[in-house]
Amino acid sequence: MESEPGHITWPPPELAVPPVQLPPTAPATGADGVRRYDGLSYATNSGYRARLLDLSVPATTGSAPVVVWIHGGAWMEGDRRHPPPTVSADLLFGSLLRAGLAVATIDYRHAREAPFPAQLHDVKAAIRYLRHYAERLGIDGTRIGVWGESAGGHLAALAGLTGADHAALEALEGLEGLEGTEGVTEGDTTVAAVVDWYGISDLRPLLPDRPGPDDPFTTLLGGDPADRPRLAAAASPVSYARSCAPPFLLIHGSRDTLVPFEHSERLAGLLRAASNQVELVAVPGAEHIFLNADVGPLVARSVAFLAHHLRRPETG
Repeated sequence: MESEPGHITWPPPELAVPPVQLPPTAPATGADGVRRYDGLSYATNSGYRARLLDLSVPATTGSAPVVVWIHGGAWMEGDRRHPPPTVSADLLFGSLLRAGLAVATIDYRHAREAPFPAQLHDVKAAIRYLRHYAERLGIDGTRIGVWGESAGGHLAALAGLTGADHAALEALEGLEGLEGTEGVTEGDTTVAAVVDWYGISDLRPLLPDRPGPDDPFTTLLGGDPADRPRLAAAASPVSYARSCAPPFLLIHGSRDTLVPFEHSERLAGLLRAASNQVELVAVPGAEHIFLNADVGPLVARSVAFLAHHLRRPETG
């Protein structure tokens, strides 16, 4: 018997408990032997677009280490498939594959969809997903690094500095902590290496005196930053510089007028003071997104750093 109009329920009973994530589909293998998984859904929530990642696995023997690429865009825009206009996808992602590293490019909720820490929750959900399905995907879930630019660099730094044991956000009302409950709910989210290209390390010096409705910081924090000083601190990587951080590579233009070079300089200083391994590279005369710079050597240095720290330790 058909339901009467006006009595439709959603979701239907058989779909009332949707999976928290969808298992990987079969990859497409190219002539170069690279296995490509496009549009894997690593986290879903009713009312939100599914969070997707693309994974490319090089044609190597054994399980490849993984680099998670996090796009920029002031937490308001951007796309997992497109690097900044100063670097081509082949140069960026292709260099990782040619070095024997798998690359996972991820989308995350933009600030208008959900305020911080939703973006960090999504990054961590992607890491949990990759670890959970590592054997099925042919990757090594014990060797994961993160690499981001601008807002993605900020999120990469946060992912590297915050582990499952960190409770800095627990005291903040209305938040679920740093790990979140998106997608695969259980699993380690620590990473083995971080590359941060010109990311913000401390939101507080950049907060506007008179924020408008389109201000990215106001949107990221879910309201006037003046009313959310603890949340602004919680969203700042400098708050977590500590002794157990993974190796960091920070690359930043010396003439960056959007995110001043001092952001990377300060984070590097705090990491060194806590006896962490950190490399800071100033790009002379470069603006944001490395305008006025030769990006090729910067990509090469970043890939070499990740390959070094994600390689399997020698045994015997």
